[in-house]
Amino acid sequence: MTGIVRHNGHFEWDGVHRLAYKEEGTHFKQVTRQVLSKAFPGLFAELRYFEVAPGGHSTLERHEHAHLVLIGRGGGHCLVGGEVSAVTPLDAVIIPPQTWHQFRATGTEPLGFFCVVARERDRPQLPSSEDLEALSADPAIKDFIRV
Repeated sequence: MTGIVRHNGHFEWDGVHRLAYKEEGTHFKQVTRQVLSKAFPGLFAELRYFEVAPGGHSTLERHEHAHLVLIGRGGGHCLVGGEVSAVTPLDAVIIPPQTWHQFRATGTEPLGFFCVVARERDRPQLPSSEDLEALSADPAIKDFIRV
């Protein structure tokens, strides 16, 4: 093993499987995931690449761990805490612990982003009806979120 995961074009890497998320009964739409660091189990972090198809969205969630997201392609918007922001390639998004967040592909091409998280981490928490009510008190957030 060389320590290099070769990019082979079209936002895919040699030996890395593109995992399609299930559409039925989930809290996200049209999202795929590739774990680029899977071949290197000794790392303290995972590097993952997500791609959200146009019109799709990631899960509205929060968790105990912080993570870093680097936009790799396309455009879209993200919710981090109480703010909805446009994102474009090479924007870095810091998501603090216990912060509601969601990404949406609002352009005509996929929104692709790299996500760095601790290898050992907690599971995401989905919003309760009370959480959704509190988030929806802000009209901009209410219009943005998808569940």
